[in-house]
Amino acid sequence: MSRIGKAPIPVPQGVEVTVSKGNLVTVKGPKGTLTQQVDPDLTIEIADGEIRVKRPTESKRHRSMHGLYRSLLANMVEGVSKGFVKELELVGVGYRVSNTGQLLELTLGYSHPIYFVLPDEVKVETKMEKGKNPYIRLESHDKQLVGQVAAKIRSFRKPEPYKGKGIRYVGEEIRRKAGKTAAK
Repeated sequence: MSRIGKAPIPVPQGVEVTVSKGNLVTVKGPKGTLTQQVDPDLTIEIADGEIRVKRPTESKRHRSMHGLYRSLLANMVEGVSKGFVKELELVGVGYRVSNTGQLLELTLGYSHPIYFVLPDEVKVETKMEKGKNPYIRLESHDKQLVGQVAAKIRSFRKPEPYKGKGIRYVGEEIRRKAGKTAAK
């Protein structure tokens, strides 16, 4: 039996969960509203301030869907109550970042700056301090969206293994390689 699927999802104060016809789950909270279409075979029970996901059989498909949808619902509840944050830093000489509302301007050593328009659900904050790497902070109630936006920004200049230059997540370990001179 799926250990993840069996675990109940606690619903904090101020969060409202509704299941409509066709297993469409809507979660409302102080940070926003999220909806998720759940597989019609699974049943969603809301009682005593907890959400439980139940499956009809022990088939491989039902077991995999059980854990998946329980995790998605747990992320939705956490997102509308606390929110999710991704932090990135730019490592490299001359790398700069600034934002004007939802427009992010990145200077990453190319011949032109990169302009990236962020979705309205994602709040962005940029910081440039002398002596520190430029910093981007993304915040949203949707875990999938904030992760996708962070991955897209990182893809503009991935960290390279020789000098470690590029855009990386804060705290990310970059596997470094020795250059040509190390062979001598």
